Amino acid sequence: MSAAANLPDAWPDAVCPRVRKPFRLQWEPAQSAWVLLYPEGMVKLNGSAGEIMSRCDGERSVAALITELQTRFQLPDLGNDVRAFLHMARQQGWVDLTMPEGGVAA
Repeated sequence: MSAAANLPDAWPDAVCPRVRKPFRLQWEPAQSAWVLLYPEGMVKLNGSAGEIMSRCDGERSVAALITELQTRFQLPDLGNDVRAFLHMARQQGWVDLTMPEGGVAA
């Protein structure tokens, strides 16, 4: 992929984000929030981040994830916000982007 593929709006809709190892996503009832656990600690996610990350299973494409969130919350035009979050999450090392054929996006 080109350098432009690193920009949120340039990601192909077909890529499938997934939580990257060693991170583990889980619902934490005591905090009423999704958290990312990793060997050195924990990241408590806000509501929007938790909704996005809980769908990063490596099976849903970016397009499907956006459609699902727009339907669930009855909000149009979430694409840019979701892509911006995924871009940040990838920079933090929280997610990998896989191609539908099973390859990892550059």
